[in-house]
This record gives sequence, structure tokens and C-alpha cells, in this order.
Amino acid sequence: MTNIKNIGRLCPVDKNGYILNDASFEKIIPDFKGLIEEVTEYYQVHLGSDVHSIYIRGSVPRGLGISGVSDLDTIAVTNKSVNEIDLRWVDRAEKKLNKNFSCVNGVEFSFYHIDDILETTTFAIIPFMIKTHSVCVYGEDLSAHLPNYKADKTLGNEHLVNLKNQIEQAKEDLDGNDDLEDILDCCVWIMKIIVRAGLALVIVKENQYTRDLFSAYKLFSEYYPEKESEMKQALHYAINPVGNVYKLIVFLDDMGNWMISESEQWLQVHNPKKVNKMELTFRKT
Repeated sequence: MTNIKNIGRLCPVDKNGYILNDASFEKIIPDFKGLIEEVTEYYQVHLGSDVHSIYIRGSVPRGLGISGVSDLDTIAVTNKSVNEIDLRWVDRAEKKLNKNFSCVNGVEFSFYHIDDILETTTFAIIPFMIKTHSVCVYGEDLSAHLPNYKADKTLGNEHLVNLKNQIEQAKEDLDGNDDLEDILDCCVWIMKIIVRAGLALVIVKENQYTRDLFSAYKLFSEYYPEKESEMKQALHYAINPVGNVYKLIVFLDDMGNWMISESEQWLQVHNPKKVNKMELTFRKT
């Protein structure tokens, strides 16, 4: 079992309030560098000229990676539409890397067409992640072509607008499920969403942002002390997932439904004309 530790920080900002990217290749601890080289080689070999650039995102390039605990989240920006690329190798590659490298909890390959990254008239999480939480390890770094971002209601919307659907999807995926690996994956996925949604509830008041779970939990708890223990439980489940489906569904029926209610109130306040017209779509990321 991994103990909950005070690891993480709020995103640094410049004098205008724009989020600064504090990721760099130099901050990556040596344990991860051999794996990153192999991931980059997989992308290059299988994508060839279709790969534009490759990024490592999240805690690892920010110097917060924990050997044996952290995931390695990667992004490949492609010159060709993702639907036109043969990705049958990905699952096999992820399994092989997970087996060969004990330094990570899991490796994730992901693919996005360059046109989708550079289309920034509306907010999208992957351009945001490239700009603020990633380091380019191959190809042309697109971050200079992306807009600056603030910790504001736009970012809050991203975490709250699909929360109800995500929690309901998690309960549906868990109900009757006897695949332990799938249950654990679902547990981590939905609990990370809940913890980060907690931060989103206070983002406008604080004008601060983080994807680091402990920091998000702490900031949420300052405003909702009566829900501190429940959010700490969500944090615990995100770090130490459990396979008890009944226990997870009970938690989602309780804390999850409370979060849904709070998120809907938040959306009504900050998007009174839009909230009922939004098309709610989501994916597990």
C-alpha cells in the first residue's frame, strides 16, 4: 500500500496570471529515462514520417515522478489523421514496457492529429497539457504555437461539465464486474476525476490550478472542511485502488452524488446560459 504523502504543488503563474510550464527533461529522475528512450523509439519505428512530435506529460517531467508508483503518460502528435494510422501494436507495446520496467505503474501511448492540437478556438485538454505540463522529447515543440492559459472558469468547466456522466459511467462499468484489473483501473480513473473536480469547484475563488492529487485535495478541503474525510478517501482510492465493487459504488452514490450536485450548481452560476445546451462528451484519460 502506498501512503498518502504531501507531494505536488500548485502550478506557478506569471505576473499576468498565466500558468507556467515547470516541466523539463532535466527534472526527470534517471529511473525513467531508459523507459522514455524506448517509448520514443516505439513511436518512431511504428509511426515513421507520420509522427510530428512526442511529449511526456504529467508528474514525471515535473520532477514529481515516484519510481514504481507513477504512470508514464505520453503524447504523439501525428501528421496524419489518427484514424488512418495502424495502432494495433500499441496494446502489445504497453504490456511489454509495463513488464520490463518496474519503475512505472503503467505506460500510456496516446495519439492526436496536429490539426486538432493547433485548433484552439475552444478549450481542449491536450493542447493545455502540452502547453503547461509536458516536455517535448522528439520533433518540433508545438507549445510556442499554443495560447496561454489561466486558472479560471474555462479550466473549471473542463473538469465539471462531464462529471455526472463520468460518475454514472463508472458505476455502470463497476456493477456486476468481476474483472479485477478492470475494476482497479476504473477505480483509479474515477477517483482522480473526483479529486480534480474538487479543485475545480474552488478554482475561480483561488485562481490556482494543479493536477497533483494531494494539492487538489488540500485546497478543496479548505473550502469544504465538512467533506475533507470523503475527499481524502477518494485520494486514497486513487493511489491505492480497491477491488470491492460494492464499496466503490456506495462511495460513488454518496460522495459522487454530492459532487454532481455541487458541480451542477457551479456550472449554473458560472455558465447560466450555456450549461443546459452543452453537449456532454467524455473519454477516459
